[in-house]
Order: sequence, then C-alpha cells, then structure tokens
Amino acid sequence: MEQGCVLALSGKASEAIQMINSGITTYRSTGSRVYLPFFLAHLSRAHAELGQFDDAWRCVGEAMTAVETTNERWYEPEINRIKGEIALKLPQLGSAQAGAYFERALTVARTQQAKSWELRAAMSMSRLWRDQGKPQQARDLLAPVYGWFSEGFNTHDLKEAKALLEELAS
Repeated sequence: MEQGCVLALSGKASEAIQMINSGITTYRSTGSRVYLPFFLAHLSRAHAELGQFDDAWRCVGEAMTAVETTNERWYEPEINRIKGEIALKLPQLGSAQAGAYFERALTVARTQQAKSWELRAAMSMSRLWRDQGKPQQARDLLAPVYGWFSEGFNTHDLKEAKALLEELAS
C-alpha cells in the first residue's frame, strides 16, 4: 500500500490504484484498520487524477468514515483538503464547496496544532482565493502559516508555499 501511495504521488495513478486496492483487500482480511484513512485518501487522489470521480468520492468518503469509526484523526485535515481539491475538478461542486472543505481542513489542523497539514490547507485555500481575484486575502492566510516554520525550507511543501507567496506578492 505504501508503494502504491508513492506511485500516486509520482503521477502513476493506474499502477497506484491497482497496488493500493490489492493491499487494502489483503490488509482488511486480517482485521486491521490502522492507517486506512491515509491509504484510502491516496487511492482517492489516484482515482481523481484519472477522472474517475465517483470512485474518488467513494474512497474519500470511506476515508472519513474510517476516521469517524476508528477515531484515528491525525490525517483528517488532509482528507478534507483532498476533498476540496476533488471538488474543484467537478463543476457541480466547484469553488464554494471546495472552499468549505479547505476551511474544514484548516480548522481541524489548527485544533490539532498540525502545522504541516495547516500549511497544505492554507496553500489550497490561497490558490482558490488567488483564482477568485483575492490575492491579498490569500497572502494574508498563507504568510503567517509559512512564517511559523524555522527549518525544512528545502521540503516540497515549503518550497511550494514560498513560490505561491512570491506569486501573490507580485
């Protein structure tokens, strides 16, 4: 399943779907449920990348159900952010629904004091606001979250946040 997640993040969605589905089936047969929200969210992203939105919604819904039933909440902010990213790809949901999911991701991340998840959610919301012609609002959201970090500036997320902040400043 972990290999499948790496494939999903590497743009190899079809391979990721096969690998994660196979792993989840085997994993569930043992009665295990730990980390299922994580794996289901990655599976959802892979389906969305291929335009398989019904499957993407099913998987992300399963991920949230797993969060609720197991109380394994550490990945909850990211699941909500992923829901928002998927909503942006669907005209029937669009930016209003995406914004609600991003806001939920921000709220949960802040409650958990999960700065990395908060950063990702803030980037998603900032991109949405940028696209809606609200660059100052986007910058005002993202800058303090980015400013919290004192190390790790060579990581993908912080590089991406810095680039977005620079874009919003111009």
